[in-house]
Amino acid sequence: MFRKTPDNLYLSPALERLPWLEHAFGVRGSEQWMRDRPAATLRQVHSAIVLEARAPGLVGEGDALTTGGQGQWIAVRTADCYPVILADERLRAIAVVHCGWRGTAAEIVARTVDAMAERYGSRAADLVTAIGPGIGGCCYEVGSEVSEKFHQWQGGCYKTTTAVLRLDLAGVLVRQLVDAGVASHRIELCGLCTFCGGEEFCSYRREGSMAGRMMSAVAIK
Repeated sequence: MFRKTPDNLYLSPALERLPWLEHAFGVRGSEQWMRDRPAATLRQVHSAIVLEARAPGLVGEGDALTTGGQGQWIAVRTADCYPVILADERLRAIAVVHCGWRGTAAEIVARTVDAMAERYGSRAADLVTAIGPGIGGCCYEVGSEVSEKFHQWQGGCYKTTTAVLRLDLAGVLVRQLVDAGVASHRIELCGLCTFCGGEEFCSYRREGSMAGRMMSAVAIK
């Protein structure tokens, strides 16, 4: 279970064990903690595009950022989609990913593992991964046009109750990471649902266009 701080941030115990790393998964209204930490960000487009951050500011269109630079914060914003942080504990490279159903269907987390290997020499076996709060399989109702895109990750990835399909997007992400070579015991799940978790979280499904966004970020000290 992730640890909640007095500043209303969620921390992954697995990532906290890396002394060279700083990170946080935000909740509603917690973006102010980033004010003194200028971050590289993205124009998120629900893609499988993985960009590299070399300086703070808008990097471009995409849904994942990587960096190997010390002091460089990288961040994504979510409101039901899943924020995922990856850290190479051997080479000290990091990534942050915005995972909606479209990006997940395009295997953006696997593309991020590939990008870290190409850019920094990272091995999947050395990656520690944390999956933050997102809409859970308890609440994520989808149509057949969406669920059919996830057939290759069957076995708990989606379930049917009456005529309703519920997509377990976090479960799909875990399977994709394992398929990419990340050990299952090195993948940590927050397990909190943004839809039924109450006002603590922003939820596009619950609030529509009025939903805010939560920032999740990571940096090498």
